[in-house]
Amino acid sequence: MRHRRSAAVSAAALLCLAGATGIAQAQPESLYAPSAMVFSVAQGDDVTAPTVLRATTVSCAPGAQGTHPDPKAACAALKSTGGTFDRLLSTPDPDRACPMHYAPVTVSAVGVWEGRRVAWDHTFSNSCTMGATLNGNAVFAF
Repeated sequence: MRHRRSAAVSAAALLCLAGATGIAQAQPESLYAPSAMVFSVAQGDDVTAPTVLRATTVSCAPGAQGTHPDPKAACAALKSTGGTFDRLLSTPDPDRACPMHYAPVTVSAVGVWEGRRVAWDHTFSNSCTMGATLNGNAVFAF
């Protein structure tokens, strides 16, 4: 009788251990929420079929990296938005005069920021207005 009880206890312990191992494998591989973005500057105001002029990538967690010329500065600027990408825009520089011609330029940010899917874009009337509104923002300085 004792032998059967210890065998049952051993079997139950083995099942618990096997179950715990399965749970441990389901944990995330990293402590950081994924943040990998693609930024682009495109000619035109149609986001569905733009003519991309230039693009770059940034991954911010666990460290800043990517094809962006200054990924650390871009990650810092992104972090300062708190996930609201409209905060990348500023009031246009009043000392900068831009021509009044219409040649639309669209900037976009697509990817994952701190674990959330992002698809953001903004269209400017021309590249001068874009430069004045982004006002040296590191994210689109590529």
